Amino acid sequence: MKAWKKFWMDERGIGTVEMILILVVLIALVLIFKDQMTDLVNTIFKKINSQSSKV
Repeated sequence: MKAWKKFWMDERGIGTVEMILILVVLIALVLIFKDQMTDLVNTIFKKINSQSSKV
């Protein structure tokens, strides 16, 4: 019983689990907002190209 409690209270793997959860959330956000981010990047590059001809 003590071994099981010691195993349950062991927090050495917490960092790995947290990193995996953060990556899953970031990937989900990228997939959800993929179209909006693509449009934003395209708009930014269009502005850069149009304003670079003025320089």
